[in-house]
Parts: sequence; structure tokens; C-alpha cells
Amino acid sequence: MTPPPYPVIRLKPKTEARAIRHGAPWVFDNELVTDRRTRALSPGSIAVLEDAERAPLGLVAVNSASRIMARMLDRDVGARIDKAWLTARLARAQALRARLFEAPFYRLVHAEADGLPGVVIDRFDDIAVIQPNAAWADVLLPEIAAALQEVTGVSTVFKNASGRARGLEGLDDLSGVLVGHAPEGPVPVPMNGATYMADLMGGQKTGIFYDQRPNHAFAARLAKDARVLDVFAHVGGFALAALAGGAERALAVDGSAPALDLAREGAARMGVEARFDTRRGDAFEVMEALIDEGAEFDLVICDPPAFAPSKPALEKGLRAYERVARLAAGLVAPGGYLGLCSCSHAADLARFRTACTRGIGRAGRAGALIHTGFAGPDHPLHPQLAESGYLKALFYGL
Repeated sequence: MTPPPYPVIRLKPKTEARAIRHGAPWVFDNELVTDRRTRALSPGSIAVLEDAERAPLGLVAVNSASRIMARMLDRDVGARIDKAWLTARLARAQALRARLFEAPFYRLVHAEADGLPGVVIDRFDDIAVIQPNAAWADVLLPEIAAALQEVTGVSTVFKNASGRARGLEGLDDLSGVLVGHAPEGPVPVPMNGATYMADLMGGQKTGIFYDQRPNHAFAARLAKDARVLDVFAHVGGFALAALAGGAERALAVDGSAPALDLAREGAARMGVEARFDTRRGDAFEVMEALIDEGAEFDLVICDPPAFAPSKPALEKGLRAYERVARLAAGLVAPGGYLGLCSCSHAADLARFRTACTRGIGRAGRAGALIHTGFAGPDHPLHPQLAESGYLKALFYGL
């Protein structure tokens, strides 16, 4: 009798298997029998997951060094997790994006929601940037890169090892080129009529935030002939979209000089540099200074980093979002618009909306919520993983 190709791990007797059977993608360390044999599995190993009665649940990637000890890969325990399997998953993800976008600039893989847990891949035309944020993806990185080339035809594949997630998995922070050659400089990315410059080698995350694309587009519709303030602007996300939408002027505020340099380069490529200004500094301090100066804008957008990246940080994060809303509302001209964003999955939509509305009220303003936005369709939501639906954008008319 041929032995099974993968080892077996098992749920504890009191662990409820129903959620996993219905699609939950994660199994935590306190839900599994962690005997010596299970602990001996090297990080990134593939195993068959069984319930307490030894009924198979699927194939999982195992990492005993992570609190998320098992990640569901395939419900079919007869599957083989190899290059052919990866190619099929990537081809399905690519087919969706090809329907959605005319140009090959998008998030190609959004982790669990695209059936590749812990894996993020952003595409920049002929270049793909991979964030392998789970141990199994690190182990199979050469196969992922080869499958990615086969499916998309990209000539360059870059590994980005930055970010908190890899640390939680016990993985290294060594980035580098896996295939091809590193770009000589920032890469131009077209979105919503604007041009953004993405630093794929040294920028934040994979170099640009594709998730805000539909919210940039909505803001641009409000921006015609408007004076626009974009706070936490990074490489000019909302500001450049607003200028593409016909804004009179736009001011981008960020603490990063390199990010603002990229924003200015994007504005120059668009031919709108005469209507674009930047201001480097702490966002809260800059907004307070603008209030003291009596500045007013027809459209103000704030897209801060994750103030509540985890549940322990939630209350402090909500207070920070409230403060952002209070300061930003004080800069909106009567009859203007305010956009407030959160990328904190721990702060759900209801709590974020409450914090924003309270902050607007504390500024002595009142207004209607005219639009609620989320990430674009290249960032699909896994219906049983709240973390995949992290982005919220609220637009108010004041």
C-alpha cells in the first residue's frame, strides 16, 4: 500500500470543524493537536488536515512558528501542491483581472481570496512584485515565480519581504530580484487618467496602493475646479487623481520626502506640475498649521496608515481617526467635501464611521455621508476572513 504523500495533522476533539468545512481558511495553534510529530514539521510543510474523528478536511500549509498554524490550500486531499497547481490558481486570478482592466497594472493575487493564502502579487506591466507572507510560499517561491512567468509573460519577478506579516510567520526580511533585472528607476503606473511613479525596490509595500483606485475615481468626480488637500498622500494618490479630474489646485501632504518626490515626478509626467504643491511634515501638525493659516479647501481627503492594525490597538486607533476627522473637517470650505479612509481591519466599518462622524462634530461641522467606498475588485474579499476587507473610504458633504 502506497503511503500518503503528505503527513496528517488533526483538530483537537473540542474544536468545531464546521467553520472550516464551510470555507474558513485559517486554523490556529490552539485548535490543533500539537504533538512532537506535528511540531517537527518544517515551516511551510504541506499536510492533510483531519477533524477529531479523522475525517479529512483538506490540504493545509503548516507553520508551527505562527499562531495561524495551518492555512487551507485545497479542499481536495488528493491534490498535489506543485507548479501545475500554482499555475492553475494564477491563471484563474489573471483571467479575472484581464476582464476588469485594460492595462496590466493591478493586484494579481490577493492572498486567501485568490486561493493562495498569504501571497500578495502586484503587477506592473512586465514586472511582478511578490510578497510571500506565509512560510509555504517562501518554500515554493521558485515554483511561484516560474508559474507567474508562464501565466503572465512578465520578464521580471521581484520578492518584497517587508511588512509585519512576514515577521509574524518567523520569515526573513530579505528582498531581491528572483527573475530578470531590477528596473533602473521608478515605474510609471497609469490609473484614472493620472500617472503615478512606483518605487518597486524601495517604496512602501509593493510600491503603490492599487486598492484605492475606485476611491481615487470617486474623489476625482468631486474635484472639478476644486482646491484639493490630500493628507497622507504617499506618491500623490488622491491629489493626482483630482488633478486628472480637473482640480484647480492640489496640495499633497506626507512625512516622506522620497514619496513626495515621486508625487512631483508623476505630476510632471501628467503636465500638471503648475497646479500641484507638496508639503512635507507630520500630518497632524501640518493640518493644525493650515487651520491656523486660515486655509480652506473644497475637497479634503485623508488616507492615513493603519492606526488600528490589531485588536489591542483598536481604541487608540479610533481616537486617532477621530482626531484626523476633526482636523480635516476644519479645513473644508462650506459646501465642500471630506474623504476619510482606513486600512485597519481591526476597525470595522461601523466603528470607523462612528469615529469619523464624532470627529466632524467636534470640529463644529455637520454633513451627510454621500458615499462609502471599499477596495477595488482586484482586491477580492474572502467572505469568511474579515482581514481581507480592510479598506474603507467615507465621503461626506459638509
